[in-house]
Amino acid sequence: MKRFVKTLVLAAAVTALVGESAVALPAAPATAPAAAACTKKWQVTGKKVAVRMPRGNAPVASPDSPVVRYLHRGDVVTSCVEAIARTQSGPAYRKCGREGHVWRIVRGGQVPATCLKRA
Repeated sequence: MKRFVKTLVLAAAVTALVGESAVALPAAPATAPAAAACTKKWQVTGKKVAVRMPRGNAPVASPDSPVVRYLHRGDVVTSCVEAIARTQSGPAYRKCGREGHVWRIVRGGQVPATCLKRA
């Protein structure tokens, strides 16, 4: 009989706590806050760098992906996202005098991260 009373008291306590916490929570705002705009600027270090669009349904570009446009040394682009190219062995590309596997996503496509530096 004592076990039944303890269970009943515990159930009543849990119900009271849940009920109080539901009442104490403030109402959710009607609108969600706006996402922060991307402000990371990158400067092109290579002489002429291709902006490439991944083929088909691929998430990451490759050195033989189609070229969308070119960037030239000194151009400043905005990029807050990068794509990582996974390979079995070795680097995914050799561009601007270095090897790498990270592509920066810019307007129009992707650029090898080895050809960019923070502006």
